Amino acid sequence: MKRQAKIIRSNEDGSVVVCIDVQNYKPILEFLTKDARHKKKFNFIVNLVLQRIRNTEVYDKEDINKKSKGVTAMKFFKGQSNDRIYCKEQTIKDRTFVIIMAELLEKKKSQGINQKTKNLIEKVAGYEYEIIE
Repeated sequence: MKRQAKIIRSNEDGSVVVCIDVQNYKPILEFLTKDARHKKKFNFIVNLVLQRIRNTEVYDKEDINKKSKGVTAMKFFKGQSNDRIYCKEQTIKDRTFVIIMAELLEKKKSQGINQKTKNLIEKVAGYEYEIIE
């Protein structure tokens, strides 16, 4: 079954959009609005993404194996709480580049990828999305 993702931001010409998974909307939104610090970091990451500026310190591919294709992570407060929002990237028919915030991982404990994190990344890679307004 396809999951649904709702558009929350787009760049000026609409060629890049950021969406949020409808099923995980509540925990992700609660995390992002927890305090001004979270909101500020999120806006910083999204603005970079919408401008297609690469900054691997805050947003990067999660290429851990062949199953993780198209999965990226928004990285919040590395070296501190090390929270992550795992995203699925895809391009839709009209050539719009879509980033879907799919799963929240708070307080990533290890520098590497443990089994729990690996399973989460592979789960996100398997998601198929229908984009809604």
